[in-house]
Amino acid sequence: MCDNIKDDEAMKIEKLDITVRDLVAGYHDDRVGGVVGYGGKLDIRPPYQREFIYDTKERNAVIQSVLKDFPLNVMYWFDRPDGRFEIIDGQQRTISIARYVAEKPGFSVDGLGFANQQCNIRKKILNYKLMVYVCSGEPSERRDWFEIINIAGKRLSDQELRNAIYAGPWVTDAKRYFSQTGGSAAGLGGDFMSGSPIRQDYFETVIKWICNDNIEEYMRIHQHDESAAPLWEYFQAVIDWVKTNFKTYRKSMKGVDWGGLYNKYNDCEIDPVKIEAEIEVLLDDEEVQRESGIYPYVLTREEKHLNLRAFDARMKRRIYRKQAGTCAICKEDFSISDMEADHITPWSEGGKTVEDNCQMLCRKCNRKKSSK
Repeated sequence: MCDNIKDDEAMKIEKLDITVRDLVAGYHDDRVGGVVGYGGKLDIRPPYQREFIYDTKERNAVIQSVLKDFPLNVMYWFDRPDGRFEIIDGQQRTISIARYVAEKPGFSVDGLGFANQQCNIRKKILNYKLMVYVCSGEPSERRDWFEIINIAGKRLSDQELRNAIYAGPWVTDAKRYFSQTGGSAAGLGGDFMSGSPIRQDYFETVIKWICNDNIEEYMRIHQHDESAAPLWEYFQAVIDWVKTNFKTYRKSMKGVDWGGLYNKYNDCEIDPVKIEAEIEVLLDDEEVQRESGIYPYVLTREEKHLNLRAFDARMKRRIYRKQAGTCAICKEDFSISDMEADHITPWSEGGKTVEDNCQMLCRKCNRKKSSK
């Protein structure tokens, strides 16, 4: 029971005095060994953390702060039970500094890499003091820490927070597929996905597809799985189904809920030639305002996906005056705010959004007509 937990077992936050020299000791960054520093005791990129996303301007600002002895924002580490630390907040700043000192290609400021600096400047960089606070406590508290302290720079996305909560072999393996620019998922289906793989958008989308939006429950169930291969195989099946049934690629296909459509229609017989012909017609239809909605529409027949053109306010006012404020069906009087514009001939039957095809109906009559 929680009542048995002693006060000294509660979360603690303590300041750690370290320099850049301490931070970069034993630094290495590779796909096999991960990203490590502080003499091998600091896991700079835990499985739930994002890839390095700072652009040149942001990275240089970090280095310039060190060169000018300006204070950087506080960094937070987590004291793990295995005697090592992992970064909770400050990964982007840490990697910016470490890569600069390690002379990684492209890491220079004003044309000077670390080795090109004068000896006294290199010493000044290495002796720069960092503000690091170490948090110790239950791993389950990490989410609260993330939400409270991750207030600077590029905030963590919802999926990055989930990766922190459900960190384990499954998240680590899944990120190999879905969280790398130029990685497997980007290569296979990047043209159909919106967002960025390194911000975990691909990962979040595919989990949402496979579990019908119950992302956290799915991750909880699979947290300790050794392999994320089933998720990858599902993604492959979705993309193969899309390419098989929608032969012509268009930019409007990016970001469509392909997983949701696959889940519902992958066992249905679809005629790709007929589908393509209908898509062409819809693309030329001036009434259709959302091209990306064409793809779910040709399967679901739900017009809401198309965002069909609506009657504008001026046209509504003219028709309201023409009808003398009465509903065209029930003939009762209503204020214009209690009425809705309706297509006399529906779009599905060839009706257009023009004044001659507009009538004002009370909400009740419009709902009744729409339900027929």
